[in-house]
Amino acid sequence: MADKDQTEVRAKFSVGQIIRHKLFGYRGVIVDVDSTFNGTEEWYEQMARTRPPKDAPWYHVLVDDQAMETYVAERNLEADEDESPIHHPALDIYFDGMRGGRYIRRMAN
Repeated sequence: MADKDQTEVRAKFSVGQIIRHKLFGYRGVIVDVDSTFNGTEEWYEQMARTRPPKDAPWYHVLVDDQAMETYVAERNLEADEDESPIHHPALDIYFDGMRGGRYIRRMAN
């Protein structure tokens, strides 16, 4: 049996987890995780001004009280201990509700 690849990336956060952006302070909920940056070079140059690493996890996040989704590097996120719900028009697309401070992923039919 081969040893596990030492370069395997482990995500610190998971789908359904409520997070807070360290720099901008907004809350959100994670709807998807990329093990490494999966955007375009143009987007990275324009939007990722702090130049977070591309070889670490990036997250798709629904932003609380806004109708937008963001793409955020792991180093810019922290767990949010506030268990109050997120308000976003797309929550029902991704989740079946909330339990224990986190959202429950909607199962495909």
